[in-house]
Amino acid sequence: MDIDAFSAVNSGKWSRLDELGRRRRLSGAEADELLRLYQTVSSHLSLIRSVAPESALSASLSAALAQARTRFTGARSNFMEYLARFFVIALPAAFYRLRWLTIWCGLFFVLVGGAYALWIGLSPEALRAIGSSAKVQQYVDEDFIDYYSANPAASFAGAVWTNNAWISAQAVALGITGFWVPMILFANAQGVGVAAGIFAATGKLDVFFSYILPHGLMELTAVFVACAGGLHIFWAMVRPGPRTRLQAVADEGRSLITVALGLVFVLLISGLVEAFVTPSPLPVWAKLLIGAVVLAAYWTYTLVLGRRAVRAGATGDLDSNDAGYSRIAA
Repeated sequence: MDIDAFSAVNSGKWSRLDELGRRRRLSGAEADELLRLYQTVSSHLSLIRSVAPESALSASLSAALAQARTRFTGARSNFMEYLARFFVIALPAAFYRLRWLTIWCGLFFVLVGGAYALWIGLSPEALRAIGSSAKVQQYVDEDFIDYYSANPAASFAGAVWTNNAWISAQAVALGITGFWVPMILFANAQGVGVAAGIFAATGKLDVFFSYILPHGLMELTAVFVACAGGLHIFWAMVRPGPRTRLQAVADEGRSLITVALGLVFVLLISGLVEAFVTPSPLPVWAKLLIGAVVLAAYWTYTLVLGRRAVRAGATGDLDSNDAGYSRIAA
């Protein structure tokens, strides 16, 4: 069959189907015409696919038919179904696939942060390079602690949430560069390590942990997850396996942008803990318990629902209907 000649003869019907499918209202005659065209164009699509199954023309006709089908059958699912699939299948599957890389990112963070803490805490010269004794004492006694209560809790939670969500989205989206994730991990580990070293040098390391751990357990884990997602996309480009490099990056990118969206909700919770629990007058053990419960809830969600979703074949990617064609084949 000559595709060009077939298109020239039937393009008017295809355009009419697309036009009727896009209209907000149809008369009775137009609805009948839409149904007839749907049946006719369906047979045209079958003929075209027998010659060129994955062509751009077959894709455009499939889209027009899907739009027309929605007009007289309704949408295939509702918003709540998509929302449930995201939180029960796609998101835990994406988190689960990153579990080991998340742990490795955490270990790197602890090693770098611990090295800086030891250096600052044990070296008077390094401590003096940071600032004078008066500035160091002010940081330990006032600045660090006041940071958590200087602003109203609600606005502070919002600021922390949006800032951390933005950092996490950058880690996932820019992980393909190969250097962005190590830079984020190192910079954050350096900042936390220097702060810990200052408190250790002044003999108040327990105060530092009482303020950093309640929210930091979940907040830092979220950063590790985001960094793991970015590294996963980078590795898909370096080692795509049987897929083309472009296809591997596209597949993993779609799957792991799910991580960036999911971390928005995770970081909202850690932001609320940082704003309302960390500076609260609760006993230290209660604050730490709340932070530990939040972290345990994340890992339970990831390991239980994530393992089940991955075993069922989920990756966090869109399904084939939503993702579209991965390649053009003649």
